[in-house]
Amino acid sequence: MFAPIGSTEATMTIYLDGRAIPARAGETIAACLLRAGVGHFRTTPVSGARRLPYCMIGHCFDCLIEIDGVGSRQACLSEVEDGMRLHTQDGPAAIAGMEFQ
Repeated sequence: MFAPIGSTEATMTIYLDGRAIPARAGETIAACLLRAGVGHFRTTPVSGARRLPYCMIGHCFDCLIEIDGVGSRQACLSEVEDGMRLHTQDGPAAIAGMEFQ
């Protein structure tokens, strides 16, 4: 489905919910996680439906994920960094006990 533009060698590692995932320099988090076969990035606040990236250009917000402790970040617009910690976002983002819709 996706054709790599640069190197196809995974030289970094990112972590989703504690699972190590090989990553390529210059790719977005969304592309990396889709390549790794991740089943969903978040669940919706109202129905709990599982969501994956849809537009891959930052318009739809279906790719929201927690990146290094900050929720509701767009994985399709964020580039991988070695060692980054990602978490599947369940419902609204929560920061220091506060919830955001």
